[in-house]
Amino acid sequence: MRKVLILGGGFAGIEAAIFLRKRHYNVTLVSDRDYFYIYPTSIWIPTGKASFEDVCIDLNQLATIHGFSLIVDEVTLIDSQSNTITLGNYGIYREYDYLILAMGAHKIAYQGIENTLSICGDPKVSLQIRDALNSLIAKGSGTIAMGFGSNPNDSSAVRGGPGFELLFNIHHLLVKKGIRDRFDLNFFAPMKEPGARMGSQALRMMDRYFSRLNITRYFGKKITAFTHDGIVFEDDSQLKSDLTLFIPAGDGHAVLKASDLPLNEAGFVRINDFCEVLNDAGEATNVYAIGDCAALEGPAWRAKQGHIAEVMARLVAFNMAARDSNVATRQGYREHLNILCIMDSGDGAAFVYRDDKRALMIPLPVVGHWMKKGWGAYCRYSKLGKIPRLPGL
Repeated sequence: MRKVLILGGGFAGIEAAIFLRKRHYNVTLVSDRDYFYIYPTSIWIPTGKASFEDVCIDLNQLATIHGFSLIVDEVTLIDSQSNTITLGNYGIYREYDYLILAMGAHKIAYQGIENTLSICGDPKVSLQIRDALNSLIAKGSGTIAMGFGSNPNDSSAVRGGPGFELLFNIHHLLVKKGIRDRFDLNFFAPMKEPGARMGSQALRMMDRYFSRLNITRYFGKKITAFTHDGIVFEDDSQLKSDLTLFIPAGDGHAVLKASDLPLNEAGFVRINDFCEVLNDAGEATNVYAIGDCAALEGPAWRAKQGHIAEVMARLVAFNMAARDSNVATRQGYREHLNILCIMDSGDGAAFVYRDDKRALMIPLPVVGHWMKKGWGAYCRYSKLGKIPRLPGL
C-alpha cells in the first residue's frame, strides 16, 4: 500500500486524506493543531452566534472515522530532494511515497500589525475579537474599522469576504442591541474597488449596502502602518479606531520559502494543472501542492477559497491513483476555478458566484442566513460521516 504524507489539517488536507483513504492509500496527516477549523462560520464567534467549539471538529475523531493516521506537530523543514520532513517534536520523517503540501499561507506583515485582530488568522483570535467587541459594547460607544490588504505579487491571495461578513454581522448585533447610532463603522482597503473580482453587479450592490448600513468607506489608499488607535495611510491621513479588524493578504508559508521547492514571487508553490510539483526537467515529482499554499494559475479574478482547495484535493486523489495504475488520464483544477460563497449579514445573506461566463450576486433576505447556517452543519456532519456527502461537495 503506497504511503502518502499530508502536511496541513485545513480544508485541503482533510479532503485529501478522506479521498485518498477511499482509494486505499496509507495516509498520515500532520497538523499543528488537533482540530479542523471551519473558517467560513467563524464570523459568528465574535458576535456570539456561535461558540468556538461550534466551529471546530476534533482531528482525532476524523482520523478514526476515515482511517488515516494523525501527527499533531509543527513542520519546521522540508527537503523534497531527500524525501525528508522535519517536525518540531517528532524529528525527521521520511516514511512516504508521496508528499501533499496543504499548509495554507502566512500573512503579509505590516508595521504595527500587532494592533489589529484578524478573523482569518489564528483561530483563537476570534475569541479576542469577541472580547474586544464586548468591551466596546459595554462602554456604550466607539469606532470600529474593518479592512483587508493586497498582495502585489499574487492577486489570488486576497481574502476580503470574511471582512465584509464580520462587519455586517457587527452592524446587525449593534442594531439588535439598539445602540447602532452610538458606533461609527468603517471599511478600508488599498484597492479602489475592493470586491471587484466578484463582478460589476456585486460592486454596485455592495456600494448600496454600505450606504444603507451607514458604513464609511476608505478605499484606494495604501496602508502605511497600524497604531494603537487607528490606521495610517500613505498620504499621512489617519483613520481613528477603537477596534481595528484587518485581514492581511496571504503570503508564502515561511517553511516553504526556506525549502527547495519551486515558488512564485509571493512564495506559493508552483504546480501544473494537475497540482503536481515539477522538477527542473519539467517532470512530475512525488510532491503535490493544494489549497492556499499553491500558486494558482488562471483568470485575474481567481481566488483562494475552501471549496477550490477541496476540489484540488479530490483531483490529486484521482490523479495519484491514475498515476499508480499507469493510466494516462489526469484531471486539472483550472477548469473548476470559480468564486462561490454565501456572504452573511446576520439577518440575511447574498449568494455570490463568478466564473468565466457569468458574475452574479443575488440578495437572500432572511433565508440566506439560514442557508449559511445549514452549510456549516452540513460541513461538520458530512465530514464526520453522520450524513451523506452531496455529489461534488
